[in-house]
Order: sequence, then structure tokens, then C-alpha cells
Amino acid sequence: MPVQGIRAVTAARNGVGAFILQCKRLDLHYCDWAGSSRGMVAFLKHQLPAFAKENPQIEIRVSPRPHKHPVLRGHYINGREKAICVRNLEPEQILQKANLLKEASGEKLKKQKKPVTSLNESVRGIWSPYHGDLKSV
Repeated sequence: MPVQGIRAVTAARNGVGAFILQCKRLDLHYCDWAGSSRGMVAFLKHQLPAFAKENPQIEIRVSPRPHKHPVLRGHYINGREKAICVRNLEPEQILQKANLLKEASGEKLKKQKKPVTSLNESVRGIWSPYHGDLKSV
């Protein structure tokens, strides 16, 4: 009798393992008049169309803010928002900041107390009398 492998079909897990982007909207504010918005205006003209095409899942809003420094603001699905001032930055640097906001989770930064985060505090896991070396009597 030949040995045959079992044909296993992956089970649907109701969305477990699906990636959901945390950033839902990016607001770009600039000033037409101020020199600190020169890089933002160049970013809006030349690099924003390609960025928007690569990220169709993110809503992008562009609005003028007269007499203010340019700002990137990310809104996240957990209700939080992060803002980055991009005054006097080059368009490539602004693209890096936009990618930073896109990839962020929206959570506050937390100090890590331990280098490894685990559900089990012990390296060996949770102790159980049913596991390990049972000595026969």
C-alpha cells in the first residue's frame, strides 16, 4: 500500500491574519505665500499624485492654511491623530514623513520594560503537570 500525503485545505479564519492599514486619512496643510511651504508646494505638484495612486486606501485632503507653517496630519482608525510640522523640508523629506505617518499605528509611544514581549512570563511557558518528564513508579 503506497503512502499518500493528506491533502489539507486551509481553513478560513474569519479575517485573522488580514492586514488592515491603521491610517485612514492624511491631511496636508500649506501656505501659498510663505517660504516655509516651498517644499510642500513642490511635493503637492510633483510627488503627491504618485503617492495617492500607490495608496488608494488612504483618504488625502489638501487644504491651504494662510500664514501658517505646513503640516502633515494623520488620522487613525483608533480615533487618534499625529501631526508633523514639515516647514523648510524638501519634497523627498516630506514624502518620508508621509510614509512614516502612513505606516504608524496611531498608538502612543510606550516605554518597553523588557526587550521581549510575551503572553507567558516564563521562558518555559506555563507549568502544567501534564507536560514534561513523568517518572514512572
